[in-house]
Amino acid sequence: MSVAETVAIDRIEIVGNGIVQVRECTTITKDGAFFARQFKRWTLTPGQDLTGQPANVVAQCQAAWTPEVIAAYQAQMAAAGLGRQ
Repeated sequence: MSVAETVAIDRIEIVGNGIVQVRECTTITKDGAFFARQFKRWTLTPGQDLTGQPANVVAQCQAAWTPEVIAAYQAQMAAAGLGRQ
């Protein structure tokens, strides 16, 4: 019996305030047939450090996070009392 596992970023979404939502899919097959699938999700906020993120996620963040988007996000957080301390 051969078991194989494939891991891939299958979804990158940018929501209205510039937050990037990422979904990673792990697919397991046994003898070439689908057996199971598992998802891992995380979010990134405008201006966040992207060290360690996959290259395709970094590219999408850099395209979406213009200086205006970052400033608007920071202003929104400050107005909500959630600014960086």
